[in-house]
Amino acid sequence: MDIRNIAIIAHVDHGKTTLVDKILHSTNIFRENQESGELIMDSNDLERERGITIFSKNISVNYKGVKINVIDTPGHSDFGGEVERVLKMADGVLLLVDAFEGPMPQTRFVLQKALQLGLRPIVVINKVDKPNCRPDEVHDAVFELFFNLDATEEQLDFSTIYGSSKQGWMNTSLTPTDNIFPLLDTILEKVPPPSAEEGTLQMQITSLDYSSFLGRIAVGKVARGVIKENQPLSLMKLDGTAQKSRVKELYVFEGLGKKKVSEVKAGDICAVVGIEGFNIGETLADFENPEALPLINVDEPTMNMQFSINNSPFYGRDGKFVTSRHLKDRLEKELEKNLALRVSETGSADSFMVYGRGILHLSILVETMRREGYELTVGQPQVITKEIDGQKCEPYENLVVDVPTEHSGRVIDLVTQRKGEMLIMENKGEMQHLEFEIPSRGLIGLRSNMLTNTAGEAVMAHRFLEYKPWKGYIPGRSNGVLISKNQEKTTGYSIDKLQDRGRFFVDPGEEVYVGQIIAEHIKPGDLVVNATEPKKLTNHRASGADDASRIAPKTLMTLEECMEYIQQDECIEVTPKFIRMRKVILNEDERKKTQKMQQVEA
Repeated sequence: MDIRNIAIIAHVDHGKTTLVDKILHSTNIFRENQESGELIMDSNDLERERGITIFSKNISVNYKGVKINVIDTPGHSDFGGEVERVLKMADGVLLLVDAFEGPMPQTRFVLQKALQLGLRPIVVINKVDKPNCRPDEVHDAVFELFFNLDATEEQLDFSTIYGSSKQGWMNTSLTPTDNIFPLLDTILEKVPPPSAEEGTLQMQITSLDYSSFLGRIAVGKVARGVIKENQPLSLMKLDGTAQKSRVKELYVFEGLGKKKVSEVKAGDICAVVGIEGFNIGETLADFENPEALPLINVDEPTMNMQFSINNSPFYGRDGKFVTSRHLKDRLEKELEKNLALRVSETGSADSFMVYGRGILHLSILVETMRREGYELTVGQPQVITKEIDGQKCEPYENLVVDVPTEHSGRVIDLVTQRKGEMLIMENKGEMQHLEFEIPSRGLIGLRSNMLTNTAGEAVMAHRFLEYKPWKGYIPGRSNGVLISKNQEKTTGYSIDKLQDRGRFFVDPGEEVYVGQIIAEHIKPGDLVVNATEPKKLTNHRASGADDASRIAPKTLMTLEECMEYIQQDECIEVTPKFIRMRKVILNEDERKKTQKMQQVEA
């Protein structure tokens, strides 16, 4: 049976997962009466809530007697580690581009990886049903992008498909049809079947699956030879040693699930059960003459954050896993499948330094742990600096902002304050397209500021460029915070009196503790306040005074917003039910002593 292995790559929100839905529907994976819903591949709760793909997934469909293995990949560069490892399973790549926005920074990032691996691209210009879209200009921009990324002659001669995933049609021209078969025909025609060399078994583990019944499952493409059920083999470890093992069960992907088989030939993607202690990037090879495949290279992390146990006064109230041993085990488990993540121990047994690709990458890990019942404290995200040729260097990013013309001045002002340099400014209809080069530090806290200043209209995206010399001081948050003076429930009476001092993060009746951040101050500098004082009862009747208190609802902040908001002497307490910001040192006198000591040292 013929096989085609194809990965779908695109910038966030350009329609990858919707296209996969349409491929599943048009190849009759579902029974006539079966409810399937939308965004079938985004099975994780976090993915559905945020509308983004976080983990890459495999499915397979049959079309005209050919098996097409489809790999859906994340669009965010924070999850680039996921993309880099799964591209090894593909022989061709479907590059999806929005017909209005054109190629975006993350499109470039993932495409570069695919071209370096020598994959054959097919370009899909999606969303041509949108008003003021510009498919021809986008086609030229994509060609230019390929050229800039040093694509080969063969790769530059890519096929282009136009269509709308949402409306369920694709065509080689701009004429709408009623199906997506022209796309599937192009895949069969242009994507080469997997090339299989002669020789003994070689299969690189590029992904892992977990089943509570079967344990850890190794997923990868058989590069050479045949893998059979019950076959003895060697697992080539990352350190060069060989570990003898045996295959218990073999599965291939069929539709949305897996099908048990007795053998898998070279070129197909399969899942192997029964291999103990494997890691991503290791090779399953012949028992007698094992040969390892080259390791997967994943870009280095650019940001780090301290994860510690929760040591607030409300410790252990609503989490199941609260000790440092729980935290360590969970982070080690995450390292097995999250290739772009690194964890190192600190001087304290209660805290660990976690390194990742960006704030979104780290916040998804924290959010996942929170939902699993963990309690922890996370510190302010910091960029990772390096010393290159005796000079202190920091990561820089390429920032792209699309914003209505009337707000472009505010955006340029905000980015230049944070040491960004403008490279490109051009008009796209009523929108202004701006490109900057900015230190990664400057991006922390920029998104919320920019949305506030552009009435929520700005669309920003960024990707890692390279390490360059340190840019000096970048201003952070301009306002201080209001800190709780005592541990009790807040009262409407106190909050009403303090409302003109700041914007509150708590509602009346919420329990707070000493050192917890309860509001943003309207001025620079922190202020310790009492928000728990009840109204004193007297014998006098107050005519209508109680009705006059009008308390604004609290400002709700997501985990990422909190991570971008806090300063170096602050941290976030994360529990399954609450996200609270607090000072690292809760006691006010202790804080002042530490500040004085730091000033003396400075």
